[in-house]
Amino acid sequence: MSRLRTRTNRPPVALALPALLAVAFLLMPLIGILVRTPWGDLGEHLGSPGVVEALKLSLLVSLWALGLSLLLGVPLAWLLARVEFKGKALVRSLVLLPMVLPPTVGGVALLLGFGRRGLLGPWLEDSFGITLPFHTSGAVVAATFVAMPFLVISLEGALGGLRQSYEETAASLGASPVRVFFTVTLPMVAPGLVAGAALTWARALGEFGATITFAGNLPGTTQTLPLQVYLLLQDQPEAATSVSLLLLAIAMAVLIALRGRWTGTPIDRGAVTPPPPAAEEAPASAVPGTDAGTATDTAVKTGTGTGTGAETATEHWPLHATVTGFNRLTLRAEPGTTIAVVGENGAGKTTLLRALLGLTPRAHAELRLGDADVTALPPHKRQVAWVPQDGALFPHLSALANTAYGLRARRVPRAGARREAQAWLDRLGVGHLAHRKPSQLSGGQAQRVALARALAARPRLLLLDEPLAALDQTTRAHVRHTLRTHLAGFGGVCLIVTHDPVEAVSLADRVLVLADGRALQDAPPAEVSRHPRSPWVARMLGRNAWPGIASADGLTLGGGGRLVVAEALPEGAQALAIIAPEAVSVHRDRPGGSPRNVWPGTVREITAVGSRLRVLIGSAEAPDLVAEITPDAAAELGLADGSEVWTSVKATEVTLVGL
Repeated sequence: MSRLRTRTNRPPVALALPALLAVAFLLMPLIGILVRTPWGDLGEHLGSPGVVEALKLSLLVSLWALGLSLLLGVPLAWLLARVEFKGKALVRSLVLLPMVLPPTVGGVALLLGFGRRGLLGPWLEDSFGITLPFHTSGAVVAATFVAMPFLVISLEGALGGLRQSYEETAASLGASPVRVFFTVTLPMVAPGLVAGAALTWARALGEFGATITFAGNLPGTTQTLPLQVYLLLQDQPEAATSVSLLLLAIAMAVLIALRGRWTGTPIDRGAVTPPPPAAEEAPASAVPGTDAGTATDTAVKTGTGTGTGAETATEHWPLHATVTGFNRLTLRAEPGTTIAVVGENGAGKTTLLRALLGLTPRAHAELRLGDADVTALPPHKRQVAWVPQDGALFPHLSALANTAYGLRARRVPRAGARREAQAWLDRLGVGHLAHRKPSQLSGGQAQRVALARALAARPRLLLLDEPLAALDQTTRAHVRHTLRTHLAGFGGVCLIVTHDPVEAVSLADRVLVLADGRALQDAPPAEVSRHPRSPWVARMLGRNAWPGIASADGLTLGGGGRLVVAEALPEGAQALAIIAPEAVSVHRDRPGGSPRNVWPGTVREITAVGSRLRVLIGSAEAPDLVAEITPDAAAELGLADGSEVWTSVKATEVTLVGL
């Protein structure tokens, strides 16, 4: 088997041979340097005064070029990765140009731009007394011109691979754009920044063409190590080989240290093997034998240990929002209200949350929280906290530092922020995990830390985008209980996007049903469960939903069939028939008796739901119908995929909802 696998994975000779020739072609010059290096005189050559002076100057120029590249290139990389603007392709081409431009041409261009007779040269000399050509500063400018693209390209790639949800979440916690950049963005793209900086420094150290053309070749002033090699080749070729070996060794050391991380893909430096599932526990206080966060609940409500708990418990912020654009609706809610936002994919659920955050051009929200109109405020000043689907915990920070992030962004002293953050972690049953990195947390633990971080930021509006979607059923039940407990005392309004009917019913005071950005239904969960106005919501709740037009005794279905109901709507009205799966009877023969809605069909699928079975039945005379029966009943009927059956529904079991 292994021999067969080896043969299968062998590359074609037509590709392998040219590839080996390419490796040999690249390797031969390097072997030439190694073979021709006078190893016995290496120390003498590298220790000569001219080489030492050139090496010192090269290090000085390359380090200054690196600093200038960091100062200018990091903001430029961020601009290219994060901002859409006209002419972006042109700017990126300008960044790449020095990499493909012949170095001597680059030197000529620098002369015409910054030389004494160039466009800016006379102004620099007259106004500031700065003369770049034939000066060490000119060598720095030349090295920066050819080396900075390496930094920009590497860092832009890293920024492009970084999910913006981290930065958006940081902004929702109250961090200004500059703070987000230095505390979240840069630490997370550190591998890309280091790789780009190393490549930039190595390229600046080896710069020759632009330097000699723009800055000249003056010993001790602009004569860097590559220029020294050029001079030595004329009189001392063996010494030139020795110095070339030094530059080769430096370049190879940089490349080996980077280990191929050219694009600077963001990585989690604290990544470890996640704990086993057994490490996930139910929400509980750090103190054994106490109920879920009981001790710390009391501390936070009375202000003990946080200094702000009383303020959080007494302030209230009603919500009033008018959303336009893709979403077109008005939201009003009293403090302490939790609204579940449901709808099909593309209905505008996440767009609604992002509009309230001020993070999307697709929709605009005129937003008032309490007495404050925050419409014109940027996201970090709205006091609207957001928990995205993945939690977006900052991987370079511990659970405690994550939770304290919003407080520190609002200028709470470090000690107080950490104390309050610890209280919130204790309250949500993860206080003992305060010093773990997100990669060391299980899914449920990470979600509770994300929730603690959002609540600790003292928001006036809390937005949760499918916060439990990635959790298993047991963990989801635990986190749902924790969430319900702490939302009960929240002084603002909470919106939860969900596809889970249990979450919508158990967590929310109201259910907002969206369709194409509009509010199709906004009612208490019980009302939505009894009279869903959307086929999608009805199916989400586990009910059959058949659209049609009301007739004298029931509903005329779209396919031409009819449905008899006990309580009809006005004739001609568009309506939705809601049929509970447990109200559908399944028979092997046509039933007699009172049912007035009877159809033949074929079993298409049988699935287990808890202790019961759901049977999907297709029919040529009616839409697909889901019936819920016991396993014993299925065995008695001999049901299997493809079985021919009859279904029946009593007229009294059908509810019509006008659309």
